[in-house]
Amino acid sequence: MSLTLARAVRAEESKRIAFVGSGGKTTAIFQLARQLAPPVIVTATSHLGTWQLSLADKHIVGASTNVLEYHEKKLPNIVLITGEVDGDRTKPVNDDVLDSIHKFCLDRVALLLIEADGSRQKPLKGWAGHEPPIPAFADHIVQVAGLSGLGKSLSDEFVHRPEEFSKLSGLKPGEEISIRAITRVLLHSKGARKNFPHGARRTIILNQADTPELQANARGMARSLLAGFDSAIISDLTQKRIHAAHERVAGIILAAGDSTRFGSPKQLLDWHGEPFTRVVARKALEAGLSPIFLVVGAHAEDVGKTVDDLNVKVIENTKWRDGQSTSIKTGVSSVLAEKSKIGAAIFLLIDQPHVRTSILQALVERHAEKLPAVVAPMVMDRRANPVLFDRRTFSDLLTLEGDVGGRAIFHKHSVEYVPWHDDRLLLDVDTPEHYQRLLADETL
Repeated sequence: MSLTLARAVRAEESKRIAFVGSGGKTTAIFQLARQLAPPVIVTATSHLGTWQLSLADKHIVGASTNVLEYHEKKLPNIVLITGEVDGDRTKPVNDDVLDSIHKFCLDRVALLLIEADGSRQKPLKGWAGHEPPIPAFADHIVQVAGLSGLGKSLSDEFVHRPEEFSKLSGLKPGEEISIRAITRVLLHSKGARKNFPHGARRTIILNQADTPELQANARGMARSLLAGFDSAIISDLTQKRIHAAHERVAGIILAAGDSTRFGSPKQLLDWHGEPFTRVVARKALEAGLSPIFLVVGAHAEDVGKTVDDLNVKVIENTKWRDGQSTSIKTGVSSVLAEKSKIGAAIFLLIDQPHVRTSILQALVERHAEKLPAVVAPMVMDRRANPVLFDRRTFSDLLTLEGDVGGRAIFHKHSVEYVPWHDDRLLLDVDTPEHYQRLLADETL
């Protein structure tokens, strides 16, 4: 099943979504509205073209604060509320009407979508001092940027407010718009992230990716954009295609056990001159996982020291004796405590220092394609580690008890398998004999 816009933006986690930017805001709003349970209320704090009115099932001019109560018994699937029609465009709703719409949606658990920016149908834009008028109550901001502006000249033909775009990007008028320039504008605090309410989820949609070349360019931009956004979606909305939804993926390294069967701390075993723990942490960093948590328990001080100089957060599990589930819950709780929204987490086992970055990256890429609940390697018809868990599984992971791992919740979720032709993923180190066998394999 292909990825929908509703799934890509995780609409189920939001109540009040504001759309800003250029290059497909209106298309995004009404495409999303059609994918959600009715009624969906759409309004605007900016001017709309009158051509947009027909996209809703009903258009209401918000002349009073009880506008929705009057129509409540006959609300269709999608209701658009604007200010008065003024020639070929509508005026924004005033603050009192906006507040009443917000209250109505809260009381009736209806999703509110807000167009909070204007771009005169240009693929890119700069922002004037008063823009964008995002309501303070918005809990999710979706910034849209049109990739059809890439490679074009910085002019009024392709950019709304080109003089502002010039200031933000460093380009001079008439110069070619580059990937670097667009990325700079999208990450600028006075650009695409301007006026975002504190704590709101932040999504960037790189729209108009209608060629393989533009899709490749968008993939290259996505990782950089995750420094300022919680997710980076690549789309061609006119064709109703979501190519990928990139999110930050955390790494959780399970290193709390006391290695009873092995007889000494596996976390500190040597692997080509480095402790197992450090090798696994470096692989996670090289694969681009962020943030990375090292869950320690037994031998906590010695294990933690192995990553002292790495960008790894050491988290102590004081209940490690109660089984692996306690380390999983410690790691998940740490991910949920992060200020930025994390889309998924990969659990890495400490006794697999031979796992390569390529499988970690493959799990991340497969997750971006469809946002499945679980992504795992499949080696010779056998499930292998490491395994990626989407954020919607976190609540179930937090219910685990005893000495069980994440596979205990596989029956509750769909699992996407990545075929992997490397049986070394099936190796782990439970005994000294396993360790010697691992060291003897010169291919690792």
